[in-house]
Amino acid sequence: MATQTPPRRTRTLTGSQSQADQVPEGVISGVLFKTIREQIPRTQDELAADLGVDKSTVQGWESGRRPLSSTKAGNLVVLRRKLILLGAPTRLVDLISLAMDADFVLGEILKCRPTGAEALDHPLAGWVLTRDTTHMIGWAVSGILPGAVATELSLPAPRSGPISTAPILGRAMRERFFDNLQHAADLVESGGEESALLRRQVWYLSSYDQSRDVVEWFGGMQRRGRIPSAGSGWSPRWAEARSVAAALARQGDPELLRDFIARSITDNDDFEAANLNYWAHWLGLDPRPQTSDAFMAEQDRPAWDASSLLRQFAIRLDRAGEYTDLYVHSIWALMLSRRGLADADPSTARGLASRVRALLDSDGLSQQSRRELESLHYGLRVGGYSNNRSNSEGQQ
Repeated sequence: MATQTPPRRTRTLTGSQSQADQVPEGVISGVLFKTIREQIPRTQDELAADLGVDKSTVQGWESGRRPLSSTKAGNLVVLRRKLILLGAPTRLVDLISLAMDADFVLGEILKCRPTGAEALDHPLAGWVLTRDTTHMIGWAVSGILPGAVATELSLPAPRSGPISTAPILGRAMRERFFDNLQHAADLVESGGEESALLRRQVWYLSSYDQSRDVVEWFGGMQRRGRIPSAGSGWSPRWAEARSVAAALARQGDPELLRDFIARSITDNDDFEAANLNYWAHWLGLDPRPQTSDAFMAEQDRPAWDASSLLRQFAIRLDRAGEYTDLYVHSIWALMLSRRGLADADPSTARGLASRVRALLDSDGLSQQSRRELESLHYGLRVGGYSNNRSNSEGQQ
């Protein structure tokens, strides 16, 4: 997948930060590089010999003291190819570019404490993040291993212990990250649509903060009337409302997300299309870098492939966690709007049928999700992709 590098600013917003020079530059890509080395597997000495560099260079890459992003483009291409030839998982090597993007965003947020006039120069104000980039940032500030990394891990680390999933940043730096996010959100809390992208991305990234009551912060904004409603037609406010609902679901409160699905997506063609368009971007299936949320409103000839989106939904459905209701509705809507998807990819359809059956036997779903799952189960069974053995056994 092509990297979606954020626009580089001509200046860095440092405001009153006196410790900007202490901001790490390559911690995310460094830890990813360490993970790749351990998956080959190689020690630092062995990898340095294989790559023809000093051990100190490998140590610098892994610690972030010598950021991979400072490597010349041509040398970085050669490095990536050598890693793959040594047996590194190709997908992990591909993630290096996204990790460097995440390093850039992380560093800018740590430095960035703007004034009101500077808010729209914030790194989150003009670049729509994807899932993998967002999860890379989340890795640094919460220690939650990105799914794109976790699925590629197959070998234990050689001689140096297991790969740590502890937060990459220290406590003080994590607090600074979330303080700067909240400061940016407060600056544009009452702003219009021009600052909607900044607000919604700040709110979502804030949901990684487990050290303070983010739910109460959102509650305070709701009491002040600052939490947006979706409205009657698509607008950046709709995207904001979706991100707030998703952020609260991550914090353990699913009700706003369930209400958003029922009232602000279901049975509205504009909203259904916007939801699928955003999913495609979020999952990296729309190759176009986006600098605003306007792409969500596109109706005709989407830039993403419906079969690929269904496949991504299907493989994640049984581990969607707090977003299960949103996954269920999105799959239901996609298959309703794109007839023949199951026939186009029978393997995906069979896997989806199995996961749908398992979810129907579980607890915790909304009534709407259960109805939609039953509809999906029936359609897949009629299409021949789901055996009915468990149902027939239950009737005996």
